[in-house]
Amino acid sequence: MARCEICTKGTTTGRKLSINRSQVSKRAKRKVRANIQSKRILLDDGSYSKVKVCTTCLRTMKAMN
Repeated sequence: MARCEICTKGTTTGRKLSINRSQVSKRAKRKVRANIQSKRILLDDGSYSKVKVCTTCLRTMKAMN
């Protein structure tokens, strides 16, 4: 299972609803997967490390720079 190495966000469960005439007629279980990307991150000592990060953490890291 894909999981963010920073915030540990992974797969969660949810429901898929079928709406017919403003009423819910069917409910089906589904998986909501996190948007995980593999990125190279520059460390403090000048070397690079490859990590799997979710896009929320990528946006946070981009704002910090």
